Amino acid sequence: MSADLRTPVSAEGRRLLELLRPYLPILEAEAAANDRAATLPAHVFARMRKDGIMGATVPGELGGVGVTRMHDVAVALRELAQADAGVALALHMQLSRGLTMTYEWKHGAPNARRLAGDMLRQMAAGEAVLCGAVKDTKQVTTLTRADDGTYRLTGRKTLVSMAQIATHFVISAQLHEKGRPVRLAAPVVPRHSPGMTVEDNWDGMGMRSSGSVDIVFRDCPVPEENVLPRGLLDEPSDAALAGQTVSSITMLGIYVGLAEAARDLAVAAVRRRGQAQAGVRTLLAEVDARLYALRCAVTDALGEADRLAEDHSGDPGERGRAMMTPFQYAKLLVNQHAVAVVDDCMTVVGGAAYTGSHPLSRLYRDVRAGGFMHPYNHADAVDYLSGQALR
Repeated sequence: MSADLRTPVSAEGRRLLELLRPYLPILEAEAAANDRAATLPAHVFARMRKDGIMGATVPGELGGVGVTRMHDVAVALRELAQADAGVALALHMQLSRGLTMTYEWKHGAPNARRLAGDMLRQMAAGEAVLCGAVKDTKQVTTLTRADDGTYRLTGRKTLVSMAQIATHFVISAQLHEKGRPVRLAAPVVPRHSPGMTVEDNWDGMGMRSSGSVDIVFRDCPVPEENVLPRGLLDEPSDAALAGQTVSSITMLGIYVGLAEAARDLAVAAVRRRGQAQAGVRTLLAEVDARLYALRCAVTDALGEADRLAEDHSGDPGERGRAMMTPFQYAKLLVNQHAVAVVDDCMTVVGGAAYTGSHPLSRLYRDVRAGGFMHPYNHADAVDYLSGQALR
């Protein structure tokens, strides 16, 4: 049987769904209230830590569930998003960090392997909740060497989902050292480090239960052993596209799930009426065709990413492009058509869908967030994909 975005492809992926499904009615019942109050349901994540969900992508030998397939993570996020997309976006932070930390544990330098192994064991035990922090505000986040040999981190990151309950943060930063070219680095910073502040400033239009607040670093000390090295700033390597793909591609499941949830609401509304005009029937047919196309595109991109994630035999740059390019094809389609699906479903339902209390209004605001997710936003995606065509 061919892969499908509605079905896991591994036993570990099926186990993750089994662990998640009892949470779905709870999240669905709370979704409207959490959206209205912009509240991340911390009590749900506390239970997830105990149930092993927060260690789902940690290797089995380190105590986790052992999900390795990005396809299976996307399937799980798709189902979760149909109950509460903000929670799915927050959980994506943890699950994607498990995947990238596993790569560091297997293939990184000795120091990176030790750090990643320690973090993975803590994730599996429910002790560590990891967020990635990428987007800067105003100034670039910098890491500099202090006189005592430690590094100091300064900057401000925004839209850090799940930050309100995170225990550790993986920060995208520029590393500045005297006499050396500027490099990229990913320091891992514990929550209560001196000079670090997690703000309470989330007021997004959508994904309001994701807890996507800002975090601030003011001369925050970071031990050298907590810094994951990256490449030179002025010599970007396409090899890094592989890691960026692993970090983000599973989010596509969230936006497909939102569009599917909107479709089900629209179909239920038409069935309650007992009849449908030709225009409504046309919209529903087009909605289902778009959803079929999105599932096919995302499934194919995930399959390529999973295949290449374990293949290190070729040129690293070619591998990075071969992972990122299908991801961006699928993301561009999802960003366009998932929004269009939800919009058409609002048209089918009618004016009631435009009220703040209707679930379709929340789905519409949530699905629009996909276009702002990196990599890439629309303009950068067009530059990247056209560059692949014209290079």
